[in-house]
Amino acid sequence: MNIAVLLKQVPDTTAKIIISEGKVDENSVSKWSMSPYDEYALESGLQMKDANNGLLIAITCGPDRSKKMLTDAAAVGADTLIHISDEGVKDSTHTQQLLAAVIKKFDANVILCGKQAADTNGGSTGPGVAEILDAACVTLVSEVSFTDGKYITMRPSNNGTEKVSVDGISVFAFDKGTTELRRPNVRGIMMAKKKAIESMTSTDLGVDLSSSNVTLDSQTPPPEKAAGQKFDGAEHVPTVVSKLRNEANVI
Repeated sequence: MNIAVLLKQVPDTTAKIIISEGKVDENSVSKWSMSPYDEYALESGLQMKDANNGLLIAITCGPDRSKKMLTDAAAVGADTLIHISDEGVKDSTHTQQLLAAVIKKFDANVILCGKQAADTNGGSTGPGVAEILDAACVTLVSEVSFTDGKYITMRPSNNGTEKVSVDGISVFAFDKGTTELRRPNVRGIMMAKKKAIESMTSTDLGVDLSSSNVTLDSQTPPPEKAAGQKFDGAEHVPTVVSKLRNEANVI
């Protein structure tokens, strides 16, 4: 069984984001990390690998700095590391085409990813890749297992939790999973430093990035919140009640 896990490196949730000349200044980001939902997908892939004697292929599309994330994935058990250059990538459909091309190249049976990236919150990667591969797609899953030739998943429903069974090539997009990503041991860290990362470009994969339906005009930070107000003394109670009722709409 070949298991592909799609990973994305995003600014750490504690990192300060600066907008410069109408776009995010990536050089100002002090810390980058694996997108949190991707961590759940990776852990599920590792469990599936262990249970089925599989091969886990960690794939990312991004700048050279994202190779560090692939090394981190190798430290916890990823077997094959694939870095796709993001040069020429203009929108999410380009990324999906590149990811799908690698998946086909390695003949993956199952594809795992996060339900959305922590930076864009787009949520299009899993369904988009599934569309290109003509594969089944289940989103918001919390766990996946392979039994009797079928993938069994758990996901939320209107009435609680539902079990979904699919077969054939399938894409699963993870919400918060049932198990946190395992931590690497010293041996895993040392072996990961020696593991080769295979780099690919759109030309290598035969993907045409010349056309795009998306044009980015500018990026702006969200508006700053208004300053808070403080009232001392019982004489201000009517004012506070009025503001809570008429401005905050909480009573």
